[in-house]
Amino acid sequence: MGQAWGFGRHGGPEVQEFFDRPDPVPGRGEVLIQVDVAGVNPLDHLLRSGLVDGLDGGRAFPRVLGMEAAGTVLRLGEDVNGLEVGDAVFGFALTGGGTYAETTVLSASNTARIPEGLSATVAATLPVAGTTAVDVLDQLGLAAGATVLVNGVGGGVGLAVARLAIGRELRVIGAGSTAKREHAEAIGARFIDYTAEDVAAAARRLVPDGFDGIVDLAGGTALRTVAPLARDPRSVIAVGDMSVPDLGGRFVERRVDRENLERSARLALDGLLAPVITAVHPLSDAPAALATVERGHASGKVVIKVA
Repeated sequence: MGQAWGFGRHGGPEVQEFFDRPDPVPGRGEVLIQVDVAGVNPLDHLLRSGLVDGLDGGRAFPRVLGMEAAGTVLRLGEDVNGLEVGDAVFGFALTGGGTYAETTVLSASNTARIPEGLSATVAATLPVAGTTAVDVLDQLGLAAGATVLVNGVGGGVGLAVARLAIGRELRVIGAGSTAKREHAEAIGARFIDYTAEDVAAAARRLVPDGFDGIVDLAGGTALRTVAPLARDPRSVIAVGDMSVPDLGGRFVERRVDRENLERSARLALDGLLAPVITAVHPLSDAPAALATVERGHASGKVVIKVA
């Protein structure tokens, strides 16, 4: 038996609970891992709420929270290639296994070995934030010297996008709340505080001719405010708001396979995708970890140290 933290039904934080469960059995194409570190993401509380239940694998309640983790392979399911028992790995629990737990199953095709020199804590942040940053900047395909606006720069994904963009020699302007300024400026981004000034007006002063690319992580009204700042509407890429085609932009094209995980790990080793980890919680403090992300107060990446 191992401890897990999840939810017994859909709803708000009140449905969350700790519970014991047997080690899950890996199915075809899955691996059972001992979880070392789990990443915390906004998608976690959206799954708990039931807003995106189709991503939760249709498993019975209680369900375990969490989508990404790093740990050690304990057991292989059928038809798993390229991984062995004892491997240190990181990846996605895309089949609804959850990662806020002592053990869990990961989809083997969405799991990669952790390269030597990369910590499990860093690796656990890469499946969501790291690969999203790679995907969105690949999709934009901007040349060195181009200007990009990261709308919602302060969270784990936003800072990963900004850091990788700077590594690609792009000029980065980031918009976020006051609390996010320090981390954004520390990695070399110019910062616009949306709580203190008009984002569109400030952005136009900095880049009068319009942006070569806009990466939006805020959605809604914030997306609609910055979209007209792009020189070409198709250079607006949204990570969360799927209505972006109505504005002429595009939704991010995600690649969550092993190849992209390995690529993200190499970039992290090279320092081009080093995550800004601002909080490490024990599993017993998982409620506080998710609450910080759910309230939008997290600057950088929050992780849960399980092992």
